[in-house]
Amino acid sequence: MIIGVLSLEAVIYEAGSLKEKRSVTKSVADRVRRKFNVSFAEVDHQEVWQRVKWVAVTVSGDKQAAERELQAVLSFIDSFPSLDPSRIEWEWL
Repeated sequence: MIIGVLSLEAVIYEAGSLKEKRSVTKSVADRVRRKFNVSFAEVDHQEVWQRVKWVAVTVSGDKQAAERELQAVLSFIDSFPSLDPSRIEWEWL
């Protein structure tokens, strides 16, 4: 069993308030949860209006399958023009 963990920090340049940030982060998180077989949560910077840190976790019997799923999540998040990923970390358990 392989557990893949993707930690991602991003800057939301367009957010001018926590309300605007929440609008973006909630939309992205909901879409990731619907589209991919991962657990996905905002884990840091909840009170900072231009930063977000998310973690995506997947479990698989095969490391390549887990990596493909997490890479697809990363590519999907990268497709949002309002987000600028700044720090990405991978962990395998």
